[in-house]
Amino acid sequence: MAGWMLVARWPFLTKPQADDMTKPATDAPISYIDRTTAYYLGLGYDNPYQWAQYDDVPFVSVTKPLTEMRVGLVTTAALYQEDKGDQGPGAPYNAAAKFYEVYRQPIMPFPDVRISHVAIDRDHTTAEDIGSYFPLNAMLRASRAGIIKAVGAYFYGFPTNRSQRTHLDQDAPKLAEMVKADQLDAVIAVPNCPVCHQSIALAMRAIEAEGIPTVIMGCAKDIVERAGVPRFYFSDFPLGNGAGRPHDTASQDHTLAGALDMLAAATGPRSTVTSPLKWLGKPDWKTDYANIAKLTPEEISVRRMAFDKGKAVAATTRQGKDKG
Repeated sequence: MAGWMLVARWPFLTKPQADDMTKPATDAPISYIDRTTAYYLGLGYDNPYQWAQYDDVPFVSVTKPLTEMRVGLVTTAALYQEDKGDQGPGAPYNAAAKFYEVYRQPIMPFPDVRISHVAIDRDHTTAEDIGSYFPLNAMLRASRAGIIKAVGAYFYGFPTNRSQRTHLDQDAPKLAEMVKADQLDAVIAVPNCPVCHQSIALAMRAIEAEGIPTVIMGCAKDIVERAGVPRFYFSDFPLGNGAGRPHDTASQDHTLAGALDMLAAATGPRSTVTSPLKWLGKPDWKTDYANIAKLTPEEISVRRMAFDKGKAVAATTRQGKDKG
């Protein structure tokens, strides 16, 4: 398996438990498209979302060794905003913490980014460990070990937006322009929620079309593969852990190693590699996320009101940004 190969090739990696690396998956990944469609229909919204789907996928081959590459990081995490309510570990969904424009920030001092503003799997992860959704430390370790030449001096935040047109016309071109200006050799991107995976897929398609190789590290396989991307390193973990298991440095290093390995090895578009690592939490976690069948009528009503409130907060925040 790839995980063992990477340990052999990259001695700085520690080895996760043997069980995690050798036990084959016995269940299929969650179909987030089907699950969320049923969920929102169950909440009373009768206009199912149309997810992005493309036949043609841009692809550029890597032309230099990883050891000579400067690699950048794209995230859907938001910069911490002190005045925007609870954004810490275990925070409930916080629409006020959303951002609506692509941002570019230095990697040092180490940034404080959070994912309270998106629909991660709050039943099975808390976002307590930034390394599980923002692999900057793992990338810095890879750089210090000589696996890559360097980490780009800046990282990039890409907004989660249900409007594919806004992404295609505004956000993705802006991000691609930033990445080109910073002269990166490759880009790693980590989405968090279902729509985040679509947003990042559209962004990486745009960057790849500009001649820069990309790889996505994520957990929503069906959404990414439907959109069509050059390279996808899939971890079958609850949403919010695309960069590895929380509080598990070895897992995070292995996840990055797998993504870098496929970045260099992929020979064509729509390349997907599945991480051999397994989730170590509750074994039935896949039955919980956005599962309308497990909710009572009272719970459905509460979820509907919370969703409507979140939409209203997000709309107010967006209008304030537009006026500013």
